[in-house]
Amino acid sequence: MKTLPLLIVLVVLMPSCEQTLTHTELLEKTIKYHDPNSNWATFNGKLSITSKIPEKTSRYSDIEINLPNEFFKVITRRDSIITQMTVNKNHCDFALNNSKIISEEDIRKYNLICDRVHLYKDYYTYLYGLPMKLKDVGTNIHPKIEKKNFKGKDYLVLKVTYHEKVGNNIWYFYFNPKTYAMEVYQFYKTDDSGNKKNDSGEYILLTEEKLVNGIKMPKNRAWYYNKNDKLLGVDILN
Repeated sequence: MKTLPLLIVLVVLMPSCEQTLTHTELLEKTIKYHDPNSNWATFNGKLSITSKIPEKTSRYSDIEINLPNEFFKVITRRDSIITQMTVNKNHCDFALNNSKIISEEDIRKYNLICDRVHLYKDYYTYLYGLPMKLKDVGTNIHPKIEKKNFKGKDYLVLKVTYHEKVGNNIWYFYFNPKTYAMEVYQFYKTDDSGNKKNDSGEYILLTEEKLVNGIKMPKNRAWYYNKNDKLLGVDILN
């Protein structure tokens, strides 16, 4: 029975040891899980995505991302319409139904402008570059690691805000406490005072994985409203 006091000490100390994980260490662990060879910084590859939206026809997107060369292209097909948007460094290029001759009416109708393609570039490189993108300049990771149960599963959670020039939403990233895989993220909008609007924003459930250029990317992203759990759509990485 002499070992009993030692056992008690170990049991008492185990939770405190777990709590010594810092927010920086948690981020490094999840990046190590998703991008073990640090491939994201030089990513040059293609993504094929099917977007299924309730009560609408599916959208199919073929995307090329070359980070070293600052190149991005997205070809989107929905019904009989094919749009192509490209940004090569700061030069934008467009095509509609495989033609670069586009009327002013169609430019307005399909929003074929530089601001739009830059928005798509930022959107796709952000989502598919997570969690590595959490190291970008302008990202403020709050030091406290929260423990939350979400949809019946336990997670380690990081709260993230951004410099005002980057964005003013409040984000939460949920990591598997055993593998450190990113499995959920969630965002809320803020009011004029910077306070979280609890009835706003969305949460995104990530299921399955696909290996792309050595990076474990989520295969399925299911988007839901925070306020009522209504499904907005599912993005499937083919």
